[in-house]
Amino acid sequence: MSVQILLAKIRTPWLHRVAHSMARGTAVRTNFEKELEKFYSLLDQVVATGDPAWLDSILIEWSGSLTLTELKEGKNNVSLLLNKMIEVTNEVARETLTDSDALDLITVLIPIYSHLLEKAARLELESHINFISNELVIVQQKLENLDRTKSNFVSVAAHELKTPLTLIEGYTSMMGDMKGSVDQPDFDAFLVGMNKGVKRLHEIINDMIDISVLDNNQLSLNLQQTTVLHILNMLKSELDSSIRERNQSLKLKKFSGIDTWIYADPERIYQALRNILVNAIKYTPDKGKIGIGGRVLPGFVEVTVADTGIGIAPEHQGVIFEKFAQFGHVDLHSSGKIKFKGGGPGLGLPITRGIIEAHGGTVWVESEGFDEDKCPGSIFHILIPIHTEANDPNLEKLFPQDAGIKEEIHGQKNP
Repeated sequence: MSVQILLAKIRTPWLHRVAHSMARGTAVRTNFEKELEKFYSLLDQVVATGDPAWLDSILIEWSGSLTLTELKEGKNNVSLLLNKMIEVTNEVARETLTDSDALDLITVLIPIYSHLLEKAARLELESHINFISNELVIVQQKLENLDRTKSNFVSVAAHELKTPLTLIEGYTSMMGDMKGSVDQPDFDAFLVGMNKGVKRLHEIINDMIDISVLDNNQLSLNLQQTTVLHILNMLKSELDSSIRERNQSLKLKKFSGIDTWIYADPERIYQALRNILVNAIKYTPDKGKIGIGGRVLPGFVEVTVADTGIGIAPEHQGVIFEKFAQFGHVDLHSSGKIKFKGGGPGLGLPITRGIIEAHGGTVWVESEGFDEDKCPGSIFHILIPIHTEANDPNLEKLFPQDAGIKEEIHGQKNP
């Protein structure tokens, strides 16, 4: 009896047993059986022609379909499957065929399986090597980016610290030169200038301390009863002079949940929202618009900050929340707090994310892209959990999409 006829005899039990031993779940097993049928048909071609190359295509396909987890763990699933096929072939042949026919079939198939095992091992090794090589490239890129980021931060931090120090040094020198002859109004002006420099130094140093605290998961929250409305009103009052200086408009839209009493750290939430609003002022041209809106969600108050600014490129929308992120030329850095496109040490948004996540919330940004001419704008979403007690557990996070306030700021209509 020909080997092809013998293959046909054991086909059905072989397919059934391999599928049931290697695949879990009905849906998975159905798809797997289709692959096994393809393999068996190609195996029949190999027996008929004596050329094992008929099975190369399916081995390449299987070896290339290893999952990320399998690659990370160094698993050789194709080799494992082929070994199971050899085992099942021996079992089914002995159960279904006569001893003579079973021996004839196995004698022909063993060399074919051996060839397949050798090729599968080589293909899987190549897949693992490619995976490791790609991982090394990614790690190298991250290290280069980290080195570049650190260099940029050192440059920016030096500039940020030098500016207020130069201011203080200048006023101190002038006061020394004019000692005994300076008028009170001039003296008061010098003190105001020095105080501005000292305040800026404090802000930079406090930001660095906050980042260190967040990195070490040591942020302590002083939970108190407060409302989002109270915090936003204080922010609007503080930033009013900056808005006027830039000839912008800042609109606070009353929304559901804005006056809900929640337990949070008011100072930290104030700091988080302030960072986002200052960012909106800096990256919105003069005469631009900024809008604060939001809504209440199950377990959360969502605050949205929309602007008509220059926008954020898609590839940067996640990176802006990373420490020391800089997207302009560091040598063109400006330490102006509200100057258009004025830079900073790149700590504000990472601190915001750390504070909001410490409360059990989340923050993200939407933008159509970066364009200094068309100014597509950005909209930041901040989810603040509604804790009705100081020791409430964190509630399930939600990630809704809400462009309502953005549409209002940009003069668009709701669909």
